[in-house]
Amino acid sequence: MRLRLAVAAMLPVLVLTACGSGSTASQEAGPTRTVKHAMGETKVPMTPARVIVLDTDKLDTMVSLGLTPVGAAQAQENQTWPEYLGPALANTKPVGTLQQLNIEAIMALKPDLILGSKFRQAAFYDKLAKIAPTVFTERVGITWKDNFLLDAEALGKKEQAEQLLAAYGTRAKEVGAKFAKLQVSIVRFMPTEIRMYGPESFSGIVVGDAGIPRPEAQQLADQDDKRFGKLSQENIAKADADAVFYTAYGEAAAKSQATVTAGPLWKNLAAVKSGNAHNVDDEIWMTGIGVTAAGKILDDLDKYLSPLTK
Repeated sequence: MRLRLAVAAMLPVLVLTACGSGSTASQEAGPTRTVKHAMGETKVPMTPARVIVLDTDKLDTMVSLGLTPVGAAQAQENQTWPEYLGPALANTKPVGTLQQLNIEAIMALKPDLILGSKFRQAAFYDKLAKIAPTVFTERVGITWKDNFLLDAEALGKKEQAEQLLAAYGTRAKEVGAKFAKLQVSIVRFMPTEIRMYGPESFSGIVVGDAGIPRPEAQQLADQDDKRFGKLSQENIAKADADAVFYTAYGEAAAKSQATVTAGPLWKNLAAVKSGNAHNVDDEIWMTGIGVTAAGKILDDLDKYLSPLTK
């Protein structure tokens, strides 16, 4: 009887130990590499096979590298997979939104690597690291190239990522060389505000890599944060340029966009009058934040700016 009681008392301890060993078990399943990242150092599998990604840039990263995540978080205002990435994500399971992760869904997919963002998900890191080796990038947007390389390193694809970035840089210069005398404006309609995007936003960096000038107001010289500045209908003239590229983030923002673009102040912009205001894909210009999205921005620049050079 005493022996049975002793064994029964040990069972809860054994169960707790097993539950807390998810990350260790994943790391000891095979050879690993150590990756330094925003939260420290993590041993990751040499060839991870079941990857979960927790930000939109990492969706782009996976597809750009010819990989498919088993699960991914989605943007709050657009809970679908980005159309520009094609059918590659057809079997990817949702695991909550960028700010509200579904930990149970993540555990159920049994990942061997999780890629996330300290900027968005720092509060979840400890829980995630107990499920599987977890690598976090530090910031979003302005560091998109560094993030791409770090995520690729964790995936064992850094050399391929470097080649893709080099090819993007070459093409950006080739495309932009034709439009060095034009100015490009970038505007985004949000659910509760209008923004003009500056040189340190993702799309602003792509336009800058192409060497295409921006309007003075959109240089955001008086701001420390040069990702974006706010606009109102009354000062919408700051959005003007030789060509305006504008997007909307979600359905509420699309309604706001429709109202503003139907108004007289928007219609008075020179770019609108000349037919050079273009409603482009928010998933590409704003939330893509990766090398594939960057290439598609270059496609849009080439398509819509070429008529202005004739």
